[in-house]
Amino acid sequence: MAGRFVEDLLRLPDAEVVAVGSRTGEAAERFATRYAIPRAHGSWAGLAADDRVDVVYVATPHASHHAATALCLDAGRSVLCEKPFTLNAGQAVDLVARARSAGLFLMEAMWMRCVPAIRRLVTLVRDGAVGVPRLVQADFGLVGPVDPGHRLRDPALGGGALLDLGVYPVTLAQLLLGTPETVTGVATLSPYGVDETTALVLGYPDGALASLSCSIVADTPWTATVCGSAGRIELDRGFFRPARLTLRQGDAEPRIVEVPYQGEGFVHEAVEVMRCLRTGLTESPLATLADTVAVQRILDAARARTGVRYPADDDWPAAPDDRSTGADAGPARGDARPAGPARGDARPAGLGEDDPVAQAADDPAAAHRAPGHPDGAGFAGADQVGQVAQQPAPLPGGRPDRAG
Repeated sequence: MAGRFVEDLLRLPDAEVVAVGSRTGEAAERFATRYAIPRAHGSWAGLAADDRVDVVYVATPHASHHAATALCLDAGRSVLCEKPFTLNAGQAVDLVARARSAGLFLMEAMWMRCVPAIRRLVTLVRDGAVGVPRLVQADFGLVGPVDPGHRLRDPALGGGALLDLGVYPVTLAQLLLGTPETVTGVATLSPYGVDETTALVLGYPDGALASLSCSIVADTPWTATVCGSAGRIELDRGFFRPARLTLRQGDAEPRIVEVPYQGEGFVHEAVEVMRCLRTGLTESPLATLADTVAVQRILDAARARTGVRYPADDDWPAAPDDRSTGADAGPARGDARPAGPARGDARPAGLGEDDPVAQAADDPAAAHRAPGHPDGAGFAGADQVGQVAQQPAPLPGGRPDRAG
């Protein structure tokens, strides 16, 4: 993942990759040599202390997202952290609180939110292209590694289909329908306790539903559809990075909307981060922290329903609502109903009108602004090599190998 992100960064003339950090000096040097990065740090702390860094891209394995991001925030660095943002909502709320306290930019690297076709999809749905949206269907499944030592098979590393792949369908539903009222699900678990296949149904106050699935043992179509009272919009294979949308309305001829993306699709995410830094925003209107926390709560609720637990759940139970930091943890761990407002409001339950995260969800431009950000965005990556080494092997047949 980190290598692919850097390759897209190098397409942007105003982005500079200034440093890389890893858990070992050898790994950092190897990655730096490959991508001509001027400085390599043999620790996360070394990278976080590098004063040339404006924003750190964290691409460590899931289980260390919280620790790496917290380290960088505490050192005064803005952060773009890979999805899933954290292992659970408690960790997510903690990071939001740290960023708020320091006045730093923080964003989940859910790059799908920045892809042009997804942005067009959201606009079409909000403008009534399908009438009243009633159903979102999405799947993401592939045949992953069977080695019990692989990160996808290890509960301690946040393994399983839900956090690695299911976060994409859940995020799509959140974008189109808002925060659900109910979460139900069923999963097939491995002998080690991670979900191999998960199917979820999210329910909304007005009766809308999202039917979502993910798997690391089944090759699914990777498609998505949003269906409404006046039509539907279909996303082809690779719904998280589509280049076109198909709008079908009754007996009319299908309307094909071509919306290409640049590079591998990460370009748009990087451009958004740099735009936010230049304008002093501490969060992106395309990926608000309210939405990030809401999605994390949905994932927690799904795991509660399906019996998947991580060791980190014992250390990070869902935190109480804390208005002083502008962060909301959502329901207590094990509550499978992440109560939320009506569809269309991305605010997690418990956020008041005076809460800065809630305000950002309604008016992202009014989010806390960070003073003194430079015009340039000098990216640095934390432990990219470790992340790349632990990705699933490329799939055959020339199709996209993974979403990341």
